[in-house]
Amino acid sequence: MSSAKYLILVKHSLPEIVDGIPAREWCLSEEGRMRAKELAGKLMLYQPASLVSSVEPKACETASILAENLDLEFQVIDGLHEHDRSGSPYYPKDEFQNLVQEFFAKPAELVFGNETADAELGRFRQVVDFLLNFYKKNIVLVAHGTVISLYVAWLTGRNGYDLWKELGLPSFVVLDIQSKTLIETVNLN
Repeated sequence: MSSAKYLILVKHSLPEIVDGIPAREWCLSEEGRMRAKELAGKLMLYQPASLVSSVEPKACETASILAENLDLEFQVIDGLHEHDRSGSPYYPKDEFQNLVQEFFAKPAELVFGNETADAELGRFRQVVDFLLNFYKKNIVLVAHGTVISLYVAWLTGRNGYDLWKELGLPSFVVLDIQSKTLIETVNLN
């Protein structure tokens, strides 16, 4: 097992929503870039030694800003991406929240998008397990709200949908690896 004390899961900062472009291709807004810089100051408390990002542009940009402000290099790793919703339309907020609630409630069923909650969690867990074995100190992973919430729910028993609703843009959760407990949730919005 890893000798890391903390696994810190960061939800990317505020993207610029562009109608007609899939969410997986969105970049950060100007405000999102400022928020990511502010988030770096809050992460310093946990003395991160490693920084890894999802392949999605909004996560990579968040990680790049964090890396610059924490004086760390960052790696981009496949498998940390958000729920595969390619081909899904852009849903109005209320409809999207209802779909996500059903997604968490029926993890073995394909509710929307191209993967079930169980499949998404399995993919994410595999990458996190690899990273925990590879990096031996506190790790920061920049990812996305759904995968973070699924992982925290699996690890700690917390309600994933409730956490998903709570996470801001950006935000992070701190998990104690040894005790498998949620130490803190920090939001900047």
